[in-house]
Amino acid sequence: MLSKDRVKAPKDLAEIIDTEKAAGQKVVFTNGIFDFVHAGHLEYLEKARSLGDMLVIAINSDTSTSRIKGPSRPINKQADRAQILAGLRCVDYVTIFDQDTPTEILDILKPSIHAKGGDYDPEKMPETPTVRKNGGEVVIIPLKDGYSNSKQFEKIQDTKDDKFERPDWLAGAQK
Repeated sequence: MLSKDRVKAPKDLAEIIDTEKAAGQKVVFTNGIFDFVHAGHLEYLEKARSLGDMLVIAINSDTSTSRIKGPSRPINKQADRAQILAGLRCVDYVTIFDQDTPTEILDILKPSIHAKGGDYDPEKMPETPTVRKNGGEVVIIPLKDGYSNSKQFEKIQDTKDDKFERPDWLAGAQK
């Protein structure tokens, strides 16, 4: 299956999840913006996938990303972000949601596990009651140290005025 075929509308994905859960499969859900995917994301997603039989990612739409992160974001459009994530071996399906929190999409998909990365307190997350109401559990996965999109964006901003000098080994390469 091509990666773009693993990007589904929420209602279509809900049918797939219902079928998998009826067959006894444990469905893991996570969400985020995933504007620049890095090794920290990959490690997190692999850990999330190891919690069950299927990993579903819901990414924030371009509109909700701009509301959350500001008008200059996202850098990568939602279709590109979704396809890149869907191409990862550990990811089964990707969907896109337009809200600022995943509460509504969690109520539609009803996963077995809602995985979150970082130091979240499940009792303070707005989506936790929805997950539990639908029979799911919330699992917090520690993030890999040293990886942060915010820090990457700061580094890009800091280097934007630097002059790029072509390394000697690239001298013969096409421009």
